[in-house]
Amino acid sequence: MSDEKDNTQMPEPANDPGPIDDGQEVPAAPSLEAQLEAAKQEAAQLKDQVLRALAEAENVRRRAQREREDAAKYAITNFARDVLQVSDNLHRALEAIPQAALASDEALKNLHEGVSATERQLDAALERQQVKRIWPMGEKFDANLHQAMFEVPTTEHQPGTVVQVMQAGYTIHDRLLRPALVGVAKQPTGEAPPQGSGKVDTIA
Repeated sequence: MSDEKDNTQMPEPANDPGPIDDGQEVPAAPSLEAQLEAAKQEAAQLKDQVLRALAEAENVRRRAQREREDAAKYAITNFARDVLQVSDNLHRALEAIPQAALASDEALKNLHEGVSATERQLDAALERQQVKRIWPMGEKFDANLHQAMFEVPTTEHQPGTVVQVMQAGYTIHDRLLRPALVGVAKQPTGEAPPQGSGKVDTIA
């Protein structure tokens, strides 16, 4: 039996065009130095963000703590203002009693002493809560603590001196609770100021 000729043809290998060169350069991979520098910059940015976040959190904490402290210190502010009206009325009652009548009326004298004692106790109770009276008679006018109601032309006091107090002022801790209502000395028209008066403060 003769060998049959194998006419099966082997497939021709596909044409391999090889690397395609379209004229554009392939970007090179970043060097280790560039990668390290980029990592350092990113780390610095993250660190800055963390520090800013920590600073903001600390500010919030301090603000909240300050608000809590203020709330505790000034919690009685509204109540204190109401109590001041009681103190004002006690003082007015004492001022309304003539001194001559105290010497001749024993019952009135006892009443005066009782009201005076009540006023002192009330002032002491207020001071324990850091509510302190301002009675600036004879002091220099201070717009931060006093409210000028009128001016009094006089040569007996230096201009700008408090010569009358109509109503006591009060502070609570380091804040003004109520200004003192006062009358302030001024230089009479055409009169020379007292010796050593210096500059005259202008009261708005």
